Amino acid sequence: MCLPTWLVRQKDREISAMKLFLSFILKETKHILRDRRTMLILFGMPIVLMLLFGFAITTDVKNVRTVVVNANADYATQQAVQKLSASEYFNIVSTVSTPQEAERLIRNQQADMAIVFEADYASKGSGIQLMVDGSDPNMAQQWTSYAQQTLLANSSSIIKVPGSVVNLKMLYNPQMKSAYNFVPAIMGMLLMLVCAMMTSISIVREKERGTMEVLLVSPVKPLMIIISKVIPYLVLAFFILTCILLMARFVLDVPLQGSILWIYLTSTIYIVLALSLGMLISNIAQTQLVALLMSAMVLLLPIVMLSGMLFPVESMPQILQWVSAVIPPRYYIQAMRKLMIMGVGIQEVARELFILLGFTIVLLGLALAKFKQRLE
Repeated sequence: MCLPTWLVRQKDREISAMKLFLSFILKETKHILRDRRTMLILFGMPIVLMLLFGFAITTDVKNVRTVVVNANADYATQQAVQKLSASEYFNIVSTVSTPQEAERLIRNQQADMAIVFEADYASKGSGIQLMVDGSDPNMAQQWTSYAQQTLLANSSSIIKVPGSVVNLKMLYNPQMKSAYNFVPAIMGMLLMLVCAMMTSISIVREKERGTMEVLLVSPVKPLMIIISKVIPYLVLAFFILTCILLMARFVLDVPLQGSILWIYLTSTIYIVLALSLGMLISNIAQTQLVALLMSAMVLLLPIVMLSGMLFPVESMPQILQWVSAVIPPRYYIQAMRKLMIMGVGIQEVARELFILLGFTIVLLGLALAKFKQRLE
């Protein structure tokens, strides 16, 4: 049975358009692979950032200069001091007999912390007092937490911090590694930069070179042309995500407690959101420089400063907390920390997913609304 001529021609046109669409995808992929600077950014930046935040830029506590105030060197006190010296967190620099001597060492910058054992510590269990250099409040708090955790490990002793009695149990991150906090944040930053910044620059590059006009007069619909330029970055985003997860697990020893399926599902929504933002920036910017500056101002600074990547959102002034509420990476980072570190189910990150989905719909709608089929 022969098909009508018009139907055969229509199918031929569809096949031709699909082949042209695939050729556009192949063209963009080759362009990415041939551009050394783009390759360096796409593949070098994730590795460098993971190694930096995993090993160099870290808030882990190590080698804290510690003074022991021990008026009565009994067995219980010696056992507690051995726990401290055996850990990698503390370096016992001196042993003195009075708290005044320990305070003098801290004031002279010869020690960071002093642990004062009461004279009747072994007999009455009267506790331990911690004396800490508080010039850096964040580090002082961490030193105190590490000391409590070290001394309480496999012990029934109670540590007395001035004004309180503390029993410490650290959940999810017993070693208190900063990589647990940084890895989800790096994922949020890298996926946003790769998908949004690189996509916007790629589309604007065609405008600058005048090749966008040639693409728009091709048989393929303009929207399909944009999609063909976006798809390679979508694939690269999943590749980068996989690399980050592998490095986190096998290089930085960060556990993946949650379901890999939910991690990739949440990341897919976030990647589409980032691609939509990149399309929106490309519609506004006319040059690569403008697109780069807009991406830096709209993406990089807010992600680093206001997404909770480095600083807790709850500790920010109220006005900055309101600003951070409209920054999508904040919710992705929160979701990844829950899925990767805490190992919760999808229902526990439903709020973050709905917010990310809402951002995606809004940004995609704006990008498509501003997309111009004809260049002005």
